[in-house]
Amino acid sequence: MKSQPKAANAASKQISQQIAALGDWRGKSLAKVRALITEAAPDVVEELKWMGTPVWSHNGGICTGETYKSWVKLTFFKGAALKDPAKLFNSGLDGNVRRAIDIRESDEIDAEAFKALIRAAVALNTSRAKKPTKRVRAQSAAA
Repeated sequence: MKSQPKAANAASKQISQQIAALGDWRGKSLAKVRALITEAAPDVVEELKWMGTPVWSHNGGICTGETYKSWVKLTFFKGAALKDPAKLFNSGLDGNVRRAIDIRESDEIDAEAFKALIRAAVALNTSRAKKPTKRVRAQSAAA
């Protein structure tokens, strides 16, 4: 795994602290999906944005991990562009861009299907990443 910048390491540490502070099923659920994300995309970058929301990125945002009283929400930035044959997305289905997975206390997530979704999001981000353009030097008439 590539060495992450200090800011990313600090964010990872804060995410771990947030998970521990929850101290209930939500923390366990968030820890489980976090582990699945890093298994599926070992070079993922963890960040904190929007008032401390965990965000996982790889050549662009993959998803956020938010906790609410009765559920954990994983919002995929480009979820509408991803194939979801296992039907993991269960929230935001009418949106043009985002899709989400709401996990409630009694829910079990299909680990392999979830990792496939993460890999698909990474592939989408990678395919859309700006590729370097070739610069062609104009030859001067004097040459």
